[in-house]
Amino acid sequence: MKVFILAALVVVVASQGYPKPQYPKPQNPTPAYPAPAYPTPAYKAPAYPAPAYPSPAYAKTPEYAPMPYNFNWAVKDDPSYNDYAHQETADDKGYVTGSYRTLLPDGRTQIVDYKADDYTGYVADVKYDGEAKEYKPAYKPAGYPSPAYQKPSYPSPSYSAPKYPSPSYPSPAYPSPKYPTKY
Repeated sequence: MKVFILAALVVVVASQGYPKPQYPKPQNPTPAYPAPAYPTPAYKAPAYPAPAYPSPAYAKTPEYAPMPYNFNWAVKDDPSYNDYAHQETADDKGYVTGSYRTLLPDGRTQIVDYKADDYTGYVADVKYDGEAKEYKPAYKPAGYPSPAYQKPSYPSPSYSAPKYPSPSYPSPAYPSPKYPTKY
């Protein structure tokens, strides 16, 4: 019963609504400026004749149905480690399926099977074939001998700078740190 009374009270208060707020008018209205007065030009406005040709009417571009096709290609060149292939097929409804593969530098083959259409977009399934190995390039630098430079022979200078002894510093006032030998 208490819930019913509370609900009825909420309905009565909500039905009365809130009064519209009354805001004061602004004290400083925006000033009105006079329209700028420009002198009339001294020349007569040019009169251009209407074009002698009709405006172009472009025909709507025709919508062509998807054309079915099928293609594939492959490259396998062992000396350069190139191993690629691609195959794709499309039907007359715009549904495209295909796959491509490539040999990765770590020795695995990446195979991608994909499907594409207007409803689901491009959906790819990526697989890897083989085990990854540490990549070691086949390139080895040429075996050139290291350069053998001769000792430079400079003319003896007429003036030689005096030799100064290396500086000696007093020992610090604090004891030297003792580090543990084992942790």
